[in-house]
Amino acid sequence: MPKLRIKYISPDKVKDQKILDAITDSVIKGTPRAESQAIRARVPRVFWSFQNTWKDVFLEGKVDHNLKELCRVYVSKSVQCKYCGNQRSSKSAYDGLVEDDYRDLLNFEKSEKYDEPTKAALALSQAITWDLETDDEFWNRLYRYFSEEEIIELGYFVGFTMGQQRFNRLLNLHEHLGKTGFENMN
Repeated sequence: MPKLRIKYISPDKVKDQKILDAITDSVIKGTPRAESQAIRARVPRVFWSFQNTWKDVFLEGKVDHNLKELCRVYVSKSVQCKYCGNQRSSKSAYDGLVEDDYRDLLNFEKSEKYDEPTKAALALSQAITWDLETDDEFWNRLYRYFSEEEIIELGYFVGFTMGQQRFNRLLNLHEHLGKTGFENMN
């Protein structure tokens, strides 16, 4: 088994009760995953930066959460982050997103599962993930379905997601699931 490159902080080393509560909530909800939380908690400012972005941009924000969830999983599948790619938003599940909705993400343009706004958002995710050239047609498509504020939110979240997933993959988190020490705290 590949080695975990940065060890999880143990629960007894976390002095901030709000961080403990947030990690325990991650264990219960499954997102964000407790393993990455238990690494970020080693640096509280990093932990809260991530946590605030997760809440303010992913769970809330202007753009529909389910659309951001599909973009998040598109990035996961694209960069082959098994750790994040197998994670599902409990909020999206509650809102009706089912596993079948994730199946065609890598072939979204040809899929009949997604409407045109979803395909435009996934095209933005693809362009960011793969550093693709864009043209007026690409941008006109985005502006047909999204305001500038929504495009900024989507772009920010996709970039944030991509960076974090690539880092998680380097840490070998997918090989060390459920071994943080926080699992029995709830």
